[in-house]
Amino acid sequence: MTALKPLEFQVLVALTDGERHGWDLVREIRQRTGGERVLPANVYRTLRGMLADGLIEEATRRRLEADDERRRYFRSTRRGQDAAAAEARRLQELMADSRLKRLLKRTP
Repeated sequence: MTALKPLEFQVLVALTDGERHGWDLVREIRQRTGGERVLPANVYRTLRGMLADGLIEEATRRRLEADDERRRYFRSTRRGQDAAAAEARRLQELMADSRLKRLLKRTP
């Protein structure tokens, strides 16, 4: 499996908690990255690509009265969960290598 793009990985991490709509994903990614600029258009473009690649799927859910009817909810697929786990392992190995090379100090 090929490495995920950073935004794809962020989306899949956010979806581990359950179904989310696009704007909710944008807000969580911004929060998790310390307010880093995340353009909604990039997130929505990424979501379209992830749908096409089978990493996520649109969730069919009962709409609440307070829900905006334009909102589309997404959830990760088994393929997306496997890709996220593989990417997490890849990043973990990179961090271990960085520590071995003393690029980072070990944390207790």
